[in-house]
Amino acid sequence: MPPSHAPPSPPSAPRLELTDLRKGYQEVGRTHRVLDGASLRVAAGERIAILGPSGSGKSTLLNVISGIDVPDAGTVRIGEVDLTALTEAERTRFRRKHIGFVFQFFNLLPTLTVIENLLLPLELKDRAGPQEVARARALLERVSLADRADAFPDRLSGGEQQRVALARALVHEPALVLADEPTGNLDEDMAAQVAHLLADMVAGERGTLIVVTHSRVLASRMDRVVRLDHGRLLEESR
Repeated sequence: MPPSHAPPSPPSAPRLELTDLRKGYQEVGRTHRVLDGASLRVAAGERIAILGPSGSGKSTLLNVISGIDVPDAGTVRIGEVDLTALTEAERTRFRRKHIGFVFQFFNLLPTLTVIENLLLPLELKDRAGPQEVARARALLERVSLADRADAFPDRLSGGEQQRVALARALVHEPALVLADEPTGNLDEDMAAQVAHLLADMVAGERGTLIVVTHSRVLASRMDRVVRLDHGRLLEESR
C-alpha cells in the first residue's frame, strides 16, 4: 500500500463546521444514540461553550471533532479539511499538528517534570529544539508556574496541574483548542481563574476554542453558548 499523503493544513484560527453528526453505541442489544443530527458552524477565532448535563454526549462530541472517534454519519470540516474523509493515521497526524486538547483530569505523566510534560507533544513531532523550549517556558510564565518547571505533577495542586495542562495544549501553537470540562475538578475560586486564563490565552494565541462545561462562569467568557440536547446542538440566548 503506498504511503498516505499528509492532509492539508487549516488556516490559523480555522472555521469549524459540523454537519448532521450522528453517533451511537450498542447497549444491551439496542443502540444508544448520543449524537443525532448535531450541526454547528463556528467562525474563525470564535470561542464557543457547549453546555449539557452529564451523559449528554459532550465528551463524545469533542472526540468526534478531534478525530479521536469517527461519527456514524455526518462531517467535521476544519478549515478546508474534511476530517471525516481522512484515514486514522492522517487524523492522528492532523490532531498532533493542529489541535490542542485540555483534559478534565489533566493527563500529566507523573514520571516527567512540568517542563518535560509540556515538551512531550513537540518531541512526538521532532520539534523540541531551543526555540520550542523557550516557548514552553514562556507559557509557564503566562500561567504563573515558571518556578515549577522542574517539579513533578504530584508536587502540584489541582489548580497548578490544570494550568500546566492548559499550557501543554497550547505549546505546539494549535489552530483549534478543545477543552473538556477544564474547571470540573477545581474549587470555585480556582475554576474562575482557570476560566479567565483559558479564554484569554486562546484569544492571545489567535486560536478557535470549543469548550464543554457545566460552568456558567466559563461559558460567560465565551463568544457564544450552545446546548447539547438529545443529540442536537441548540443555540442559547445570551
